[in-house]
Amino acid sequence: MHRLMVKGVTKIFKIGSHSNHGVLSRTLSIISGKERRKKITVLQDVSFKVDAGECVGLIGSNGAGKSTLMRILADIYPKTSGQIRVNGNLVPLIGLGNGFLIRLTMRDNIYLMGSLFNMSRRKIQEDFRSMVEFAELEDYVDTKLFQFSEGMKQRLAFSIAVHSCPDILLLDEVFEVGDNKFRKKSSTKIKELVEGGVSVILISHELWMIEKHCERTIWLRNGRVYRDGRTKEIVDQYRNTN
Repeated sequence: MHRLMVKGVTKIFKIGSHSNHGVLSRTLSIISGKERRKKITVLQDVSFKVDAGECVGLIGSNGAGKSTLMRILADIYPKTSGQIRVNGNLVPLIGLGNGFLIRLTMRDNIYLMGSLFNMSRRKIQEDFRSMVEFAELEDYVDTKLFQFSEGMKQRLAFSIAVHSCPDILLLDEVFEVGDNKFRKKSSTKIKELVEGGVSVILISHELWMIEKHCERTIWLRNGRVYRDGRTKEIVDQYRNTN
């Protein structure tokens, strides 16, 4: 079963382009709304499918379009063209801990983030204790998040995400956070989710992490799918050219 189908996705950003005209000319163009705009194609005709129970790595050099693609899949950026079909509950964990409101308590943030991850209030109530215990934050339930370290926020975000019954999980960069014990626990949890049929897309510059978790890897190059295949083969090719 295809959990995620991406067909011909292209993303073009339009940014302001400074010309050699004088200050007055540039000011008038901004006011009139006719400022020259430069088009930058970040993704071009990207297509792939992800099946249930697949953990797919996404690699590429800086500027290859990895983060843009993840944000399009998470519905943070609109695509310029192409089609995306999602079968199931897609949970994006992009920038661990960035979605919290730091003036709220951990309790409030669990309800907030849980609802954003499509969890019902009843489901959050049922899993509340488990989420807190998994994050190893039992002593901080009513503490406001601005008092949390980054590692504590990252553990909490990861715990909420994996308890949200995802069908597709997007993981951006490092998700194995905390001490060795917690990193092992989070790694084991991802493996359990995949074995249970959850699809995972993992983006990371840490190739060892891709090799550890992913049997298949997509290599983006200049905004296109350059290679798509078994992780060992793709990562070996990537290392030999970078």
